[in-house]
Amino acid sequence: MKRLMLLSLTVFLAACNQTGGDIEGVQSFKFEGGAHKSGRLEYAQRPPAGGEHNAAWQNCGIYDRPLYDEYAVHSMEHGAVWISYQPGLSASQVLQLKDSLAGRTYILLSPHESQKAPIVLSAWNKQLEVQDASDPRIKSFVQTYEQGGEAPEIGASCSGAYDDTV
Repeated sequence: MKRLMLLSLTVFLAACNQTGGDIEGVQSFKFEGGAHKSGRLEYAQRPPAGGEHNAAWQNCGIYDRPLYDEYAVHSMEHGAVWISYQPGLSASQVLQLKDSLAGRTYILLSPHESQKAPIVLSAWNKQLEVQDASDPRIKSFVQTYEQGGEAPEIGASCSGAYDDTV
């Protein structure tokens, strides 16, 4: 009986420690650490989910204007999650996103002009498209990938660098 209880507890704890595999709709990519490159770069995903990037990172925070992909990707390398939204997203949806991210330190929030979904959550090697700011997967994605997941430089700074917008 004790052995069965111990086995059950082990299985339960392992299930609790899963990292994002159970978030429906998350796409996975395979970027190793990205090289530093200057200038504008081309990315296969819009917005990008990793790869080469500028040597400076985007200061984490909430922005009302689009960011340069190259700086945001560097922040994701440091463990940040980038939540981007179509510029035409309603003010109430944007406010809901801002409210749900209050107090988080490794977050970027900004409009992104060339994405197809209303809201896209990006972390290093991971991306999730959602239609509405009330989608519960937003919270799950942020909890799983902010300072977690596959980011090569988790814990590196997310401030003190670039804070301008496009």
